[in-house]
Amino acid sequence: MFTFSLTLVRHGETQYNKDKLLQGQGVDTPLSETGLEQCNAVGRYLRDIAFHNVFASNLQRAVQTAEIILKNNTHCSGTEMVLEPLLRERGFGVAEGRPKDDLKNMANAAGQSCRDYTPPGGETLDQVKLRFKKFLKVLFDQMLDDRGRPGPEAGDVANRTEGAASGDASASAAAAAAADGLQGVPVHALVVSHGAYIRVAVKHLVEDLKSALPAGVKAYHLFSPCPNTGVTRFVFTLSRSESGPVLSACRCVFTNRKDHLEHLAAAE
Repeated sequence: MFTFSLTLVRHGETQYNKDKLLQGQGVDTPLSETGLEQCNAVGRYLRDIAFHNVFASNLQRAVQTAEIILKNNTHCSGTEMVLEPLLRERGFGVAEGRPKDDLKNMANAAGQSCRDYTPPGGETLDQVKLRFKKFLKVLFDQMLDDRGRPGPEAGDVANRTEGAASGDASASAAAAAAADGLQGVPVHALVVSHGAYIRVAVKHLVEDLKSALPAGVKAYHLFSPCPNTGVTRFVFTLSRSESGPVLSACRCVFTNRKDHLEHLAAAE
């Protein structure tokens, strides 16, 4: 049996996000100034998590976000980032580059909800879920293959969280929050992806793979839109079989956390 954590982060804001325009896969825009600030904030928030594996969508807004998180991290100077097309945003077809309201109007005209509607040339939610399922197989294979590989020390997260207690109280609280769910978990993976993709991923983990939920939280509470640089975490336990890794247990720690953005909002 092998246990590891998966921390999912949505990319930082782009100008298209700010202007409420759909990006999808065909519009590949860089981070805005606000997006860069958000990424540095989430990078500082996650700075003491010793990520052994880092995956990012190969769209530049996700790559930039992952690079900034790694730059801020105290353990990941030698960690290689894998650019993974399976993590790309949902394709929105003819709606890409257009206002989000256009997608709502197209969905209304088709008699469907906006979240379930697939514009011409776009990906269905089932197609996005299939991509995520393929990524999970890649991830599980990689985590078991790398199990014996030297990497950041497993105890670094707990040690640094405890050490912060002797310093600034707010820093200690932030370190403890960032390490939620990691106590006793030896290996950590980071994935940087996109809002619609992350929502599909969370629904698959919760509804299809029957993930355990945080105490007192209903499943539908976990499916709200993920903010830019929102943080989501799951813990997986795998076992080996002749046909490959088998998921033995899955636990949701939290979804769409944005504590690191509070000081940015207060400064506006």
